Amino acid sequence: MSTVVRGLREALVLFLIAAVVIAAAVGIWVAVGGGNFVHRLGVAFMLVGAVIGMTGDLTLSRIGMLPARSAFGLAPEREDGGGGRVLTGVGIFLFVSVPLIVVGALLIT
Repeated sequence: MSTVVRGLREALVLFLIAAVVIAAAVGIWVAVGGGNFVHRLGVAFMLVGAVIGMTGDLTLSRIGMLPARSAFGLAPEREDGGGGRVLTGVGIFLFVSVPLIVVGALLIT
């Protein structure tokens, strides 16, 4: 049960960090270009959620390391939480990416 709580806490922290960074970036975007903050915030939430969903967390960094790992005869990295992390790419998709997309869609409508 403690692993579930740690995973949900990690997802909440990742979601909040993404929300703060998105809000700051959209604030700068509106300050420079003008426009509706809420609509642009919704679009940015959906865009970031889609990017996180497509990359599956660390997929791009793993792809970049494949030639180096194969040159040294190492097997490809496994899809598991590492470095004290609990969530895998699937968990990040379900608990961070999907909520970002849903919040973005709600802000647009």
